[in-house]
Amino acid sequence: MTLETLQDTRLRQARWAGWASLVANILIVVTGGAVRLTGSGLGCPTWPRCTDESFTPHGELGLHGVIEFGNRLLTFVLVAIAVLTFLAAWRTGRRELRRLAFVLALGIPLQAVIGGLTVLVDLNPWAVALHLMLSMVLVSLSVRFLQQLDRPVPAARGPLVTLAWGVFAVGYVVLYLGTIVTGSGPHAGDADVARNGLDPVQWSQLHADSVFLYIGMTIGLGAALHATRADRAAVRATWLLLGLQLAQGLVGFVQYFTGLPELLVGVHLLGAGVLAASTTWVLLRVRHPQPAQPPAAAAEPALAASLR
Repeated sequence: MTLETLQDTRLRQARWAGWASLVANILIVVTGGAVRLTGSGLGCPTWPRCTDESFTPHGELGLHGVIEFGNRLLTFVLVAIAVLTFLAAWRTGRRELRRLAFVLALGIPLQAVIGGLTVLVDLNPWAVALHLMLSMVLVSLSVRFLQQLDRPVPAARGPLVTLAWGVFAVGYVVLYLGTIVTGSGPHAGDADVARNGLDPVQWSQLHADSVFLYIGMTIGLGAALHATRADRAAVRATWLLLGLQLAQGLVGFVQYFTGLPELLVGVHLLGAGVLAASTTWVLLRVRHPQPAQPPAAAAEPALAASLR
């Protein structure tokens, strides 16, 4: 095996690990939502043990204890994936990949501690919001890790990059406002958990307004990229983001006007994780555009084919 082939193999392994990290960090959002939507948030009433006497749930905790404990066990899956990602990054010999993998690995125990503190403060909605937002950050870092595998060109500057940063920032504002709406709504994770005391109608309206801004800025970015004949991959990524935004918005409106059914809320949570990933990808594609292929270089494959 040549040195080049060995490096390609190591990069391929790192890519698989990066995708595993991305998928796992999105799924932990969904499973955490399932804990809350089934009222199992205090199925294990303390942390790090499930009860004062045991690390595992016992019979009297019932199904809620099993659901909450199962979600805790998924942390070990995330730890394993984080370790594998770091080892794969280390084998590539690339410093930027090692740094990103290290930060991702640190994020998992931090997430576990915040989750434990959330239980200890009886599912305080502000702590729950922090728990969710950290997962979104880890999703974005996973996307950054995957992008770094392709050795992106140096960061570009200009109005398009500024607009892409704006879409990214507003996207995270949308996500955070969504956690505030959730904290004022009915799905608290346990029947006895207090809510944040804010008016859910007013904050739902503010959340919807931020979504309109998010969509509008994405349309503007896509139109600007198309008009300036920017990197085609960036254009495709932006229109894909727009499609995901519209789908997520539709789910949000339907769930609001149908009384927040648990299944739709779960789909909305999955959509939030996918949107965090897609918004990050758009920013990275715009910020690191692939250089245009020179006409002569583009003609070479066609010329070679004609000579066969």
